Amino acid sequence: MTITLVAGARPNFMKIAPIIDAIENKKSLGFDINYRLVHTGQHYDKNLSDTFFKELNIPFPDINLEVKSGSQAQQTAAIMVGFEKELQKHPCDLVMVVGDVNSTMACTIVAKKAGIKVAHVEAGIRSGDMNMPEEINRILTDSLTDYFFTTSEYANKNLTNQGVQTNNIFFVGNVMIDTLLKNEHRFKKPEIWNTLNLEEKKYLVLTLHRPSNVDEENQLKALISQIKMEAKDYPIIFPVHPRTKKLLNGLNLNFKNLHYTNPLGYLEFNFLVKHSLAVLTDSGGITEETTVLNIPCFTLRDTTERPETCNIGTNVLIGKDFNKLSNAFSKLFSRQWNKGTIPELWDGKSAERIINHLIEIYKL
Repeated sequence: MTITLVAGARPNFMKIAPIIDAIENKKSLGFDINYRLVHTGQHYDKNLSDTFFKELNIPFPDINLEVKSGSQAQQTAAIMVGFEKELQKHPCDLVMVVGDVNSTMACTIVAKKAGIKVAHVEAGIRSGDMNMPEEINRILTDSLTDYFFTTSEYANKNLTNQGVQTNNIFFVGNVMIDTLLKNEHRFKKPEIWNTLNLEEKKYLVLTLHRPSNVDEENQLKALISQIKMEAKDYPIIFPVHPRTKKLLNGLNLNFKNLHYTNPLGYLEFNFLVKHSLAVLTDSGGITEETTVLNIPCFTLRDTTERPETCNIGTNVLIGKDFNKLSNAFSKLFSRQWNKGTIPELWDGKSAERIINHLIEIYKL
């Protein structure tokens, strides 16, 4: 059996890493299972792609389609053209896509039109917000997927409501957490830790990249200004996404406690998260990591496709409501933040479950 694994953006790499480990483990036990790793090039900044392959010990891709940036349509089209050629040259038994980026949707469409079955890792999650490009990617991908590997019972329910047969849904847990738990002992201090003399639980981490937060200058300026005010004198470490960096130029947000840094590698970024007082983010994946690391998390969005991080985790939805932001900071500083628990099957063994299911399905 040959699986084509698709990775396109930073979160994909973290999800692919444990799957490759699980495949290699089964190969070593004599199972006839192989993979070919395709990097679409959707993220092409070295700090957002190559670094993660090195840090997470992922073999470098068999091919990089090098699609780079463009509009949603341009990028999706480029991925589809490149991936179609890839499958023609290198046929496979199964295409495995992960997450909800443009590469996920585009490669699913190409695979299905080529008559190849698709497995979707992190299937079934929904925010209900059709203004998010990722939500459209999720819905389209899951409408074509053959095998659905899910992170929660919530995702299972979404799929059954969609009409998916239950025997094609496999609740396996969260592969991102596989990577987190495997590498937690390897987290390392970034240079900014010593430069700013940071101390454990005495700083905040901020990340922003969603169009709803960063595409409108006045909105972005108001949000960062409010966070700066609520944070008192706590340093705010802001690794800036390339997309956001362009928008910050000229806004003159030179606050004393706001510290910009280039995108960080996986091990350095999660060191900052683990030792922070709290994280403010519009990233879904980071809310999963903060839940497992038991770090308070402010989600700067109105909706989440990962409700388990709010229901039982450490995450609180803030959106653009500055009253909610102020109340959340009050809880944080008064040490009244809810202590979260870890969702079911987020135990570091999700990738192993995925490959075991595929071995059973394909009777290897």
